[in-house]
Amino acid sequence: MAPAALFLAGFVLWPLVRFIYDSFFEISPFAGAPRTFVGFANYATAFASDAFQSASVRTIVYTVFVVSAEFVLGLAVALLFTALGRRSAAFRTVFMYPLMIAPVVAGLLWRFLLIDNFGIVNQLLYEAHILSSPDQIQWLSNPDIALFSVALPDIWLTTSFITLVLFAGLQNVPGDVIEAARIDGARYPRILFSIIIPLLRPVIAVALIVRGIDAARAFDIILIQTDGGPQGSTTTLSLLIYRTMTRFGDPGLASAMGTVYLIVMLAVAIVAILLIWRPGSRR
Repeated sequence: MAPAALFLAGFVLWPLVRFIYDSFFEISPFAGAPRTFVGFANYATAFASDAFQSASVRTIVYTVFVVSAEFVLGLAVALLFTALGRRSAAFRTVFMYPLMIAPVVAGLLWRFLLIDNFGIVNQLLYEAHILSSPDQIQWLSNPDIALFSVALPDIWLTTSFITLVLFAGLQNVPGDVIEAARIDGARYPRILFSIIIPLLRPVIAVALIVRGIDAARAFDIILIQTDGGPQGSTTTLSLLIYRTMTRFGDPGLASAMGTVYLIVMLAVAIVAILLIWRPGSRR
């Protein structure tokens, strides 16, 4: 394990330690410039910043929306594949195709699908007489719905991941337990919520934690579609940290924001494990 440990220490642990260390300094963006120790001043600036607070709320909304939609759709499709058995092999293969698409490509694709005036989605809705004009819904330029619009390609891309994880977990659900419940007269909704989902808790915890962290750090897929606009309505924490580092030239403040981000993600993961997985629980 020594080579792997050295690799992780050099390329993961050391950059992380240096990242947290930089958050306590005021750092000039110019190479070789002096650095000034400021303690927790960067953290105070971050928490007092309206941009940081707004981006935090948007990140939470975006993450909850994306993960909830993916979990509901993923669980439904996984249950359908399980019911079909071997007949679902071809459908599973097709359903996994979006996982092979790069987020940048997906962002560009959905940008052209949702773009105002001549987007394919609006045109199809117009021809189906659902919209009165092709530009009635401004998916990416309306601040009220832009955050949910940029989430659509993320949902399209990674619902198949949730489906794959849950489908694998469903293969380990004892069939005799479900059959006994059916003999006792339990209907499918009761079997689903009282037997299947409780037995899937460890799998659900892993899926939600992995996808929650991944969705919370969404960057490229939003950058390609809106670049954080319109009016900053799609600026999440990842975009804000990136801009603070590159556009505003404040590495110390960006490191402080990123450190807070890291701590919150760790706390959410621990809470999810305790509430969903419930290690050591027999129920």
